[in-house]
Amino acid sequence: MGAIKQHDWAEAAQDAAVDWRVSTAPVDYPAAVAAMEDRVAAIRNGTAPEQVWLLEHPPLYTAGTSANADDLLSPGRFPVYRTGRGGQFTYHGPGQRVGYVMLDLKRRNPDVRRFVQDLEEWLIRALARFNVVGERRDGRVGIWVARDGGREDKIAAIGVRVRQWVTFHGVSLNVDPNLAHFDGIVPCGVHGHGVTSLVDLGIPATLEDVDIALRQAWDEVFED
Repeated sequence: MGAIKQHDWAEAAQDAAVDWRVSTAPVDYPAAVAAMEDRVAAIRNGTAPEQVWLLEHPPLYTAGTSANADDLLSPGRFPVYRTGRGGQFTYHGPGQRVGYVMLDLKRRNPDVRRFVQDLEEWLIRALARFNVVGERRDGRVGIWVARDGGREDKIAAIGVRVRQWVTFHGVSLNVDPNLAHFDGIVPCGVHGHGVTSLVDLGIPATLEDVDIALRQAWDEVFED
């Protein structure tokens, strides 16, 4: 575990300005952060292209810059990593597609709020390809799905960091993770709501299916 492996996209994706990277084995969190740091520095220096990195992590919790210690309900359950991204506590693990997004906003559009909105739209459009209606909610970070009885569950999380206008960290979308693992935290500090996944919604999607949807939706949001 922790080895970083990669496979190529189709020829059209290889020719895109953004480098798309997919790891086929879970990547340890410290290794991922170190790789992002290196890539962000290279993008800032003009020695590497922008990158979207799709991967899984082994089971772990991350604490963003706004994390409340009381929201870590099971401190010894999984490793906990303090991270420089915005947001609060988040779970990562197998069956969840993490997308680390490293873009040069100075070249694209130096507007962090717009960047976060674009990430939200990216997830919403990817989910729409599975006939899932993902929605924003005022005061609640991430993408939400309305369920029966007025219930709302979170299906995707967003947490970013920007350094000298280059972005890193990004999004996570629940494909088929063990949803019980979220019980060890208050996800993103939001009380009174649950979490869901594509498989929990009755959609037998794979990570590969989601990767294709994310790639297609990306072009609509970030490249059009």
